[in-house]
Amino acid sequence: MFVWSKLLSAVTQPVFWLALWWCLALCLLWFRRHTAVLMLWLGLAALGTLGFQAGPDALLRALESRYAVPPDSVVSQHTGVIVLGGALEHPRSFSAHDQVPLGEAAERMTVPVGWMRAHPHLRLVFSGGEGRLLLTGVSESDLARRFYTDQGLDMNRVRFEGGSRNTRENAQLVARVLGGGCSGDWLLVTSAWHMPRSVAEFEAAGCRVTPYPVDFRTGESTPWSEYSLAISLLRWQTALHEYLGWWVYRLTR
Repeated sequence: MFVWSKLLSAVTQPVFWLALWWCLALCLLWFRRHTAVLMLWLGLAALGTLGFQAGPDALLRALESRYAVPPDSVVSQHTGVIVLGGALEHPRSFSAHDQVPLGEAAERMTVPVGWMRAHPHLRLVFSGGEGRLLLTGVSESDLARRFYTDQGLDMNRVRFEGGSRNTRENAQLVARVLGGGCSGDWLLVTSAWHMPRSVAEFEAAGCRVTPYPVDFRTGESTPWSEYSLAISLLRWQTALHEYLGWWVYRLTR
């Protein structure tokens, strides 16, 4: 199932579908030249249109608006915080330079650090293994352990789950690690656009969580003047991947 999910992630990439479209058009050049030329031009127009950030931002905004950020006063009322992986980049740079590489979702890692310093009773559970088809031997938990150590946290209050490869396994393995403690009051920290799927999976695993979304990618609106093909394609992929994942998880839960 995990391997298929990784292979099928190609369908969430708009350029993948454009490539198939153009391949079909090139094949048709042998038989129906006018139709093929039209398809090539339509594909080019579609590629240009995908650069407007308002499109993918609308999809991401719908996900990000599902859960509001709780007030800071509620943090101290919880047993601890569950942090989902996804903020750490490929470990090759860590191996080469001995620095933990944080990615675009760095808030997943950094926000809980302040809580742990301000509230000595809080515990932290980090969940993240190797979600790659080709394993490197270094899990996200390995990198997280180094990161939290470098930040000076009391590592006696931090636990790591390093076997999960996707969101469902995050929830199931954290529930196993915490046992009956999963029914306590836990803050769940992950990207805002990833939160709806995550909350559903943790609740299905029997965990009681309060969503604390971070790593917002959108604001209240995105003007159509915002144009970047590179950024927009990544946001399209993020949004489509999340919607597809939510749908598949719901069908298989």
